[in-house]
Amino acid sequence: MALAFRQGGATSPRLTLSRFLDEVERYGIASRNTADAFIKEMMHYHYAMAIENPDDRREKPLIVSPAPLDMLHRWLSTHLTTLDAIDNGLRLESLKTVPMAFAAIEIEVASSFMTAIGMREPEGAVSLFTWFNNGGIVMDWLITCITGQSTDQRTYITSITSISEIADWIHISRTHLTRKLREAETMGSMGWSGKRGGSPMWVSAGFVDEVISYQAAKLAIIDSACERAFNR
Repeated sequence: MALAFRQGGATSPRLTLSRFLDEVERYGIASRNTADAFIKEMMHYHYAMAIENPDDRREKPLIVSPAPLDMLHRWLSTHLTTLDAIDNGLRLESLKTVPMAFAAIEIEVASSFMTAIGMREPEGAVSLFTWFNNGGIVMDWLITCITGQSTDQRTYITSITSISEIADWIHISRTHLTRKLREAETMGSMGWSGKRGGSPMWVSAGFVDEVISYQAAKLAIIDSACERAFNR
């Protein structure tokens, strides 16, 4: 999206496939073949589409459909609301009222994310979850289901008693999720208070601290991006 805003402008975001592939390669995100397959998948599900370029018929720029734009806007609004709640700021209001603010912030956020090692390569169990589909949602579920802390303050008890409950809610393979949770269990980041799959799950205080640090780093990047975008 940042590329689309850079190439096409805030009112008509669009990008060329060649530029996208170059940037993916530049930041070491994936191979060009994987990046090309990603774009084809975007087009298959109508998240992006090719249009004719009247100035060069050999080139077919890509535009992003309204749905992902709306989702990204909601994502940004959620984080600005969080930041405003911390310091009584007016970031969300600025997003709504400052012309082209959405595009300006997105460009700054994306640029920072691409170079922030803590975001791209988080440590511990956070890394384990961020590298599989819906892993971030699984982490959110674990944190929001915390019901209390152990007397030694080393673990937090959750209301989760079934892996199937999580898998069904976010529509992922129970087998795949079980494998990832087992890995987290081996790391000491989570476990069961009794029988596996038949008792409340716990998460370690260390894991909670990792998630908090990851979220704090993300919010700090977005906060700085807002400052740069609004002070242009």
